[in-house]
Order: sequence, then C-alpha cells, then structure tokens
Amino acid sequence: MDHFALLNEPRRPWLEADLLKQKFLALSSEMHPDRSHEAGAAAREAATRRFAELNAAWQCPREPKDRLGHLLELELGARPADAQDTPAPAMNLFFETGRLCREADAFLAAKEKTSSPLLRAQMFGRGMELAGQLNELQQVIRRRREELLAELPGLNAAWEAAAAAGSAGRAAALPLEALERVCRMLNYLGRWTGQIQERLARLSF
Repeated sequence: MDHFALLNEPRRPWLEADLLKQKFLALSSEMHPDRSHEAGAAAREAATRRFAELNAAWQCPREPKDRLGHLLELELGARPADAQDTPAPAMNLFFETGRLCREADAFLAAKEKTSSPLLRAQMFGRGMELAGQLNELQQVIRRRREELLAELPGLNAAWEAAAAAGSAGRAAALPLEALERVCRMLNYLGRWTGQIQERLARLSF
C-alpha cells in the first residue's frame, strides 16, 4: 500500500509535518465512517476500511524513519534490511548504550534482591547516578538524530531533481544509498532510545 498516495502526497524524503497533519485532518473528515451511517452494511464496512487505511497512512509518513523505510520499499520493492554490523560512525554510541544498559540491569537486579529499607536507601544515589548517565546519553542520541534529520531537506532536493529528470535517468539519480544510510541510522538510534527509556522507567521506581 502506498501511504503517500492515500494522503495525496508525492513520494519524497521530506514532508512538512504541519501541512501533512492539515491534509490528514481534512481527508479524515471527508472519509469518516459516520458520513456513511445511512448507507448499506457493505458501504459502511468499506468506509470503515478506508478510514483505517488512512489512519495507517498518516502514522507512517509522520515518523521520519518509517517514512524513509516506506519510500525505499516503494522504490526498491522491499524494505531495507538491517545491516549486520553497526555503522562505524555509531560504534561509540552502540558500545556506550550497551555498557550503561548492562550496568543499569545489574543495579536493578541487585536492588530487587535487597529487602532492607536501609540498604535500598543507600542504593538511591547509585540509581540517580545511572539515571543521569542514561539521560546524558539520550541527549547525545537525540542530537545525532537531529543531525540526520537535517540532511533530509538536501536529499529531498536531490530526489525532486531526479524525479524532474524523467524516467530515463531517474533511477540512477535518486539518492537511494544516502536515504538507506539515514534510514538505518534512525532505526538504530530509535532502538537505543527505547532501551534507554526502558531502564530510566525502571530506575524511577
């Protein structure tokens, strides 16, 4: 399913979030199943299905990593597979995320085994220290994500130039390799953010 087409949007790496939301709200108002309440059962079922498809289409392009993955899937016929190896520029983040998550897991396991209120109170400082380190790492990951998103307008311009070149040179001119790199990195960063948030939530109790 082409989510761009359902939203009447051209396929491209960059979308203006506010304009996309306005278009979605206008389309959802037009396609809402309540407009078909006097129609037959088949028509109401079709309207409900179309509305669900529109909601799914809205959820995909609004998130950059999902939008890029979907765009690449439409162009290449398959969603890009995760690389087996972490990209070199992300190795430090990979190792640091793994290290801090392991430390947090070990601390939480020890805390769960501690029944003494006094000992648990003494562990509070270490828990706060780990939470601070995880928050700092999350800020680093967030800045790296913003750097990747800042690349998208330039890649979008290259994409639109390739599209304007016509079918003959379009495939060769599309910045697919660069988009695949950004998409993979966003997926990695999203995964690491999720791991950090999970530990922060457990440390807060």
